[in-house]
Amino acid sequence: MAFRVRPALRGKHRRRRPGRTAATLAGVAVLAGACAFGASALAAPDHPRPAAAAAPAKKTVLSQAASVTGALANSFSAQADVQRAVANTAHEQADQARAEAAAKAKAKAQAQAEARAKAAKAKAAQAKAAAQAKAKAAAQAAARTAPAATATAPAAQPTATAAAAAADSGWTKPVDAPIGTPYHQAGSNWSSGYHTGVDFLVDSGTAVHAVAAGVVVSAGADGAYGNDVIIKHADGMYTLYGHLTQPLVSAGQTVTEGQEIGISGATGNVTGPHLHFEVRTTPDYGSDVDPIAYLAKHGVTV
Repeated sequence: MAFRVRPALRGKHRRRRPGRTAATLAGVAVLAGACAFGASALAAPDHPRPAAAAAPAKKTVLSQAASVTGALANSFSAQADVQRAVANTAHEQADQARAEAAAKAKAKAQAQAEARAKAAKAKAAQAKAAAQAKAKAAAQAAARTAPAATATAPAAQPTATAAAAAADSGWTKPVDAPIGTPYHQAGSNWSSGYHTGVDFLVDSGTAVHAVAAGVVVSAGADGAYGNDVIIKHADGMYTLYGHLTQPLVSAGQTVTEGQEIGISGATGNVTGPHLHFEVRTTPDYGSDVDPIAYLAKHGVTV
């Protein structure tokens, strides 16, 4: 079927509009297509209808779309699982790194503390050794340059050992030598205002003996007494042997009468070598008694 298209009317004073011509041509094309479709339908009445053929195709497309959607959902879930696993691994690695860093820091701090303690110990040992060397040098210098300590009579070499001169009573002299400074002599050299013992005039290196059996209470450095030994005896009294170069016994040791307990010297507050011998009622300073009278009481004459 053919359709005749009439030309549009134009006024005398109007310009042609291209849009209208295009719309007219489009409409003609639509009508032509519709007629052709109708003709085909009439010419083939037994041909399947388009709507019936499109139904299975629509169902197939929807099924495929659902399959794609499910696959995408599974893919997103798998990706989420992987991301969670990666995140968990990262957290575990971070925790492990922090723990290792803390352990290293703790070990480093401990090593530094041990190094500081070792250095402090070494420094203290050096200071102690220096102090001991200084004290020894001072004692040696005093022994070389100072006169005999508070001597009122010249020093004499012992003619016999105290052990050989032991009395039958079980008591003996600490050394066989004359007395220099007597007991209770007044003077500002002593903190008590007087001499608390007696000084036996002996050179450095003379053997010193316990006057009787007893137990050593202390042995070693003792302030102004220098190195000394204190012994407790069976009668409850104490004897002290001061300014020794070296004690030969130790605290807690049992000694016998006449046993060698030290070597005389000039340590402590002295002006020369001698043996300071003292008798006390207690091991403490200030409880002194007359040592000559004490020895005489036990049958020993000085």
